[in-house]
Amino acid sequence: MTGMAGTTTADDYVWLREQHASLMTAYCVTLVREITPERLLQELGAVEDIRVTGVGALSEPSYDSWDEYDGDPLFVGVAAVGDWSLMVEYNGYLGVTDEAMLPVSHGHTIVSHFRNVNAVDHFNWYEDGDIRLHFEPLFPYARNGSHADELLTEMRESGFDLREDDDRDYQQHTEAAFALADRLTGVHLTPELFASLEFTCALVPLPPR
Repeated sequence: MTGMAGTTTADDYVWLREQHASLMTAYCVTLVREITPERLLQELGAVEDIRVTGVGALSEPSYDSWDEYDGDPLFVGVAAVGDWSLMVEYNGYLGVTDEAMLPVSHGHTIVSHFRNVNAVDHFNWYEDGDIRLHFEPLFPYARNGSHADELLTEMRESGFDLREDDDRDYQQHTEAAFALADRLTGVHLTPELFASLEFTCALVPLPPR
């Protein structure tokens, strides 16, 4: 695992709501270590489609895909960021689908997080076929996985309020998910990176559940 020593917090990701409001309404962002975008798409059983520049360019084909296929297959965009592959989905959830990601995680670390239009959300840390951590960013006090309590310090420092009461702060729980993924992976997402990344896009069939 890389990262873990960073100082990134939810405040470092407030730009997402300002510049990518539609993505923040319903998204899935996944980071997979030591795999190329092409190899990741192959392992997911994808059919490559187009190449685009910038996260914003994924929006229209993503929603066109939903209109045509009703969510299966799912449209994804994958780009290389150092030793990691970054997979971005508008209105998708492949990256937090255990049946899809657990097989890919053998020999790899995967950190993914998701939110839909109803504020249902998930944060997953997979490694070597194991779910190390899963929780809902809106309810970070309820965690499961083989290492469910290993990252409590990182979670608090990222911006999660782990108290289980009505007074807890949950205003930036989505930004905190980005910050925690940043700390875990060492991949710091920026407006400039979001604008310049070259994505290989594909349709990925959902695995049977």
